[in-house]
Amino acid sequence: MGKATLKTQETEADVNAFIDAVENNTRREDAKTLLGLMGRVTGYLPKMWGPSIIGFGEYHYVYDSGREGDMLRHGFSPRKANMVLYISGGFKEDPTILDRLGKHKIGKSCLYINKLADIDLRVLEEILERDIVYMNDKYPL
Repeated sequence: MGKATLKTQETEADVNAFIDAVENNTRREDAKTLLGLMGRVTGYLPKMWGPSIIGFGEYHYVYDSGREGDMLRHGFSPRKANMVLYISGGFKEDPTILDRLGKHKIGKSCLYINKLADIDLRVLEEILERDIVYMNDKYPL
């Protein structure tokens, strides 16, 4: 099959300009906080992925079907409805960590937060640190 054409690809768009254009003041300020937190914890520079996702690092995947591609290792998107964090494995080994996080919802590889004031940022940092270990094990650098 080879590489698939993905909508979510790294772009050259300016991350800070994207954040500055976020209409909701709380979401914009939360995005600035996450930008600093995720950059510090992951050690990666932020890059835009697609029109609305800020990613930190990338990895190459190959499915059993032969489909392959590149995707962000960690990231977030300040959407209108909520802040979406793309965290593949930071809470899967020990889901009880989510009990300490605060108000949130989860998807398969996403963590949905209304605003950062609803959660404990130290717990979020712990989740990110666990996600780094998970991704490094699953997709070695």
